[in-house]
Amino acid sequence: MSNESLTKSMTGGAAETGENVLEVKNLVVHYVLKKETVEAVNDVSFTLKSGRSLGLVGETGAGKTTTALAIMNLVPNPPGVIKSGTVNVCGHEMLKLKPIELAKIRGADISMIFQDPMTSLNPVMTVGNQIAESVKLHEDCSHSQAFDRAVEMLELVGIPGARASEYPHEFSGGMQQRVVIAIALACNPRVLIADEPTTALDVTIQAQVLGMMSELKTKMNTALLMITHDLGVVAKMCDEVAVMYAGRIVEKGTLEDVFNNTMHPYTEGLFNSLPKIDNRDTELKPIPGLMADPTKLPVGCSFAPRCSYATDACRARRPEDRYVSDTHMVVCTAYEDPAFHIEGWQ
Repeated sequence: MSNESLTKSMTGGAAETGENVLEVKNLVVHYVLKKETVEAVNDVSFTLKSGRSLGLVGETGAGKTTTALAIMNLVPNPPGVIKSGTVNVCGHEMLKLKPIELAKIRGADISMIFQDPMTSLNPVMTVGNQIAESVKLHEDCSHSQAFDRAVEMLELVGIPGARASEYPHEFSGGMQQRVVIAIALACNPRVLIADEPTTALDVTIQAQVLGMMSELKTKMNTALLMITHDLGVVAKMCDEVAVMYAGRIVEKGTLEDVFNNTMHPYTEGLFNSLPKIDNRDTELKPIPGLMADPTKLPVGCSFAPRCSYATDACRARRPEDRYVSDTHMVVCTAYEDPAFHIEGWQ
């Protein structure tokens, strides 16, 4: 296989814009321990189209990373158990595939950038060989051709190709994260999951990495699932937003829906806890209390114990998903019955 043919094969499999490349339906994931069960993900559903980006937002412990691992069929078992639901990636039912079949899909159709590049890279392999390893796994090519592709990928993410023979410890944290991104994009996946990709980076490098990811997403027509707790990152990177709390998506919509027409009290709390650039004298309003214990979720709304609008109805039963427009979904008792009203809430 020629280098030219290899390059074409890497860039020729992009999905048509608007095609659903990721569909998650009614996903439930528990961690079953000896004395208790952690209900990490509870009935999560969403879709993602090619060329689009979805921000999955929430506090630490909301279930964001577990959702990503379930999509990749990487939930550690034991103790993790995918209780129910389906995950379809480019026509493949991920939860029904055998390990050998999953190995062919991961990296080719879907890739994941993990939080910490230090733990994602092999310290005793050169970065060029690590990228080439991914290429050889999915393409019929020689090591030389795969290594040439690795050099191309490094240059694509802003690293001189001559550094392909260097080891991870010779790179800064920001450069290591770029290498991880190069590995994830080496086979031009149609879906890219980025799990807090800039957490370990300083602000300047964060901006560079996010800008690069946005540019590559546009160039390759890749669908991006951005997992973060940073609403600023979501505003910069995403077309749609899904707000997650206690393992459940409580509000979902376009960026404009969620940012300009906030409907769930938890989403409101997230925005209120951010500093106001135009009014620095405004006091921050942190959300009171702690995230619901996933081993003892309440009968009703999981956010009710922290919600200043909560009523007895909120505590008595779990609210249902409700679409307030074609694109905007919210899970809150206040929107289920037009006759029901919570004092002080819109």
